[in-house]
Amino acid sequence: MLKTLEQRNFPIASLKLLASKRSAGKKVTFKGKEYTIEEATPHAFEGVHIALFSAGGAISKELAPEAAKRGAIVVDNTSAFRMDPDTPLVVPEVNEHELNNHKGIIANPNCSTIQMVVALEPIRKKYGLSKVIVSTYQAVSGAGAKAINEMNEQTRSILDGETFTPEVLPVSGDEKHYQIAFNAVPQIDKFQDNGYTFEEMKMINETKKIMGMQHLEVAATCVRLPVETGHSESVYIEIDKENITVDEMKSILSEAPGVTLQDDPSEQLYPMPANCVGKDDVFVGRIRKDLDRSNGFHLWVVSDNLIKGAALNSVQIAESLVNLNLLK
Repeated sequence: MLKTLEQRNFPIASLKLLASKRSAGKKVTFKGKEYTIEEATPHAFEGVHIALFSAGGAISKELAPEAAKRGAIVVDNTSAFRMDPDTPLVVPEVNEHELNNHKGIIANPNCSTIQMVVALEPIRKKYGLSKVIVSTYQAVSGAGAKAINEMNEQTRSILDGETFTPEVLPVSGDEKHYQIAFNAVPQIDKFQDNGYTFEEMKMINETKKIMGMQHLEVAATCVRLPVETGHSESVYIEIDKENITVDEMKSILSEAPGVTLQDDPSEQLYPMPANCVGKDDVFVGRIRKDLDRSNGFHLWVVSDNLIKGAALNSVQIAESLVNLNLLK
């Protein structure tokens, strides 16, 4: 988030860095100036205009209302408030107008949801949308630094012929852990009573909320792959109009905000996570008409889950708050 604020030259009069008591006192450099981390307490938010939260759902539930009570507008990067009916769930390219309805807290959506709705919104606006079926191929960085370290260590162990005991993935705290190196794990987050994982239900419910389409048919299957950064998604959609061509679909996406079209099968041009790392946009390619349904299309969507999927979207929300004059 700090790197993104610096790169985009966000207008900051003063900066306050908050963390746990354990981290208080450590030094962080921002724009060449050294800052001392302070302990995050309710009173620490006095005088703050915008508070970017990314410290876990429990901390957000405890401190976000306290920050809002003191006049700050909270942009929360956890799942704590995403489905709260009084909290806007915002991707600026899709539903920036919802920021007008905030009551002190704004939720940043799930990383895999963000990149998908950025790609689908221009299509929905032009042609309508009735169904979405998505299968994700998600990077281990979405599960944190421990997951990255585990993947790297497992890879070395396998190549060196050594044994190892998985301890992190698919879900920290669960009884069973599985190998991620040279594997695909069809579980991200905990299973729900309906057989879907929490990650899958997040994609389903958040997509409907962000697009303002509770009737939209959405299904998701989320899979973790041994990729460090960059989520990929195979997305099938059905639109409301018939006889739309692939070229028309490409034209819409080539002009869409926050989207880069990479789609030329003759040149083997298509998005890949290795090429999206460190980049702001959502990359779309492999656009095809379904062979059986005239209103069906298939897309391949890739984005850096740490940038557009988290930090950048949070900062874009903050930018929108400034541009819309919504600061108190």
